[in-house]
Amino acid sequence: MKPKTTASNETIGKALEEYHPSMLPVLSTHLFLKQRLHPGILETAARCGAEGVEIFAARQHFDYTSREDVSELAGWFASNPLKPWSMHAPLWPDREMGRAGAPAVNLVHTDKSRRIEAMDEIKRALEVAERIPLQKLVVHLGENFDSFSMRLLEYATTALEHLGVFAKPLGVRVLVENLTSDAASPEHLMTILDMAHLDQIDVCLDLGHAHMAPGVAEAIGIFGKRIAQVHVHDNHGLRDEHLWPGDGTIDWPAALEALKALPAPPAAVLEIGHSLEDAPAAVPERIKSAFEKIS
Repeated sequence: MKPKTTASNETIGKALEEYHPSMLPVLSTHLFLKQRLHPGILETAARCGAEGVEIFAARQHFDYTSREDVSELAGWFASNPLKPWSMHAPLWPDREMGRAGAPAVNLVHTDKSRRIEAMDEIKRALEVAERIPLQKLVVHLGENFDSFSMRLLEYATTALEHLGVFAKPLGVRVLVENLTSDAASPEHLMTILDMAHLDQIDVCLDLGHAHMAPGVAEAIGIFGKRIAQVHVHDNHGLRDEHLWPGDGTIDWPAALEALKALPAPPAAVLEIGHSLEDAPAAVPERIKSAFEKIS
């Protein structure tokens, strides 16, 4: 039996229709992570109502080290109105998402060599902006087991300062994403940004992660005007399921009302899981439905 949600799709749709009309609808290619990113996927995004895409930098999906792959996408974007809005920084340096034993990309690892390797991998991906005019780079600080500490604060400050300087000449602004870990909770991320005076770094508010802790409304209150974009997906409060909006237990009318009060509307990046059981033929309609609700 399908779990009961907190609000009907009709209620969600009504609340979304009342939201600020300039909220940019963006589709994360995370939905297609099992496929190579090619122009056909971008064309699908455009047909389904997206005005921008967030490219998920996973090598088996988009090989940011391949001149041919980068050129293919750069040529497509140059001839089409769909915006290359953002890139999600790589989480793994290999094509297996760590399943073959490769260590995760971790900017705040206790081992200095691991931090250097992580920085190099993210910079390697960010260099794509020389050909594809990205506007934002979304980064994670640490992994699920990382805890906040003064040492982590030091490592995070160094990493974000360095990435911000590297990204600026490319026309890219770095966004740090809230995770389900203690290290990257909304409260601790704001501590990092405030104590280090990282005014050049903004926030990607992940609504699914916030729903698990400390709560969506609470996270919006903590981040406030630093929110530049939101990752839109749903869950039931226990696991990071990346469900379609309305298929979990997020109170969408309340979440959208809180976002509505922000000084500027953030981009809404639909970040749906690549392992859901939707029939391939049904995916375009599901994307369209989600974007119609936030248009």
